[in-house]
Amino acid sequence: MVSQPDRPDPRLYLVTPPTAEPGQLCRLLAPALAAADIAAVLLRLEDGDERTLINRVKAIAPVVQNADVALILDGRPQLVARAGADGAHLTGIEAFDDAVEGLKPERIAGASGLDSRHDAMLAAERGADYVMFGEPDAGGHRPSFESILDRVGWWAEVFQVPCVAFAAAADEVAPLAQAGADFVAIGDYAFADPRGLAAALGDAMQALASREPA
Repeated sequence: MVSQPDRPDPRLYLVTPPTAEPGQLCRLLAPALAAADIAAVLLRLEDGDERTLINRVKAIAPVVQNADVALILDGRPQLVARAGADGAHLTGIEAFDDAVEGLKPERIAGASGLDSRHDAMLAAERGADYVMFGEPDAGGHRPSFESILDRVGWWAEVFQVPCVAFAAAADEVAPLAQAGADFVAIGDYAFADPRGLAAALGDAMQALASREPA
């Protein structure tokens, strides 16, 4: 296990499915956020016109923020302030560079899609509030799990900027936390759990606490 004496215990970071129906998502989120320690919700929105997108965010924001959880938009940095979100998650170093000055210092700027260690270091130097490793690309592909663990461990040993590690399945949560992730992102698998989202989050919290593979 990576030794991190000055870092807090890892927390969960929840990634929503692409959303067009805010009411349905809110009904899922409200009990789940009450039952689990979630640091942030990354809101993925299905495409729509600007006013529709802003209205979706405004409908979801109170449910998330009233639970003392940050609401991060997947991309769409131009909507963050007007929709009342807490920040944006930018994919790729170019997208991050284009958006970071408009978000900081009032809003959160997260970086993902960092294909190299160099890009991750650039994002940190340019003000990223966190970097994410292991998330699938637009085609659903991601690096091998061994390489994700290696990247997370390297980052945790060298950098103070928080690292979010993406877990594609329940059995990845504990190893990612063990590798040194500050936050473990969980998404589609948790929303698809037949027992419900709250149960999946409960299992993830237990995995974080044990930091041992299930």
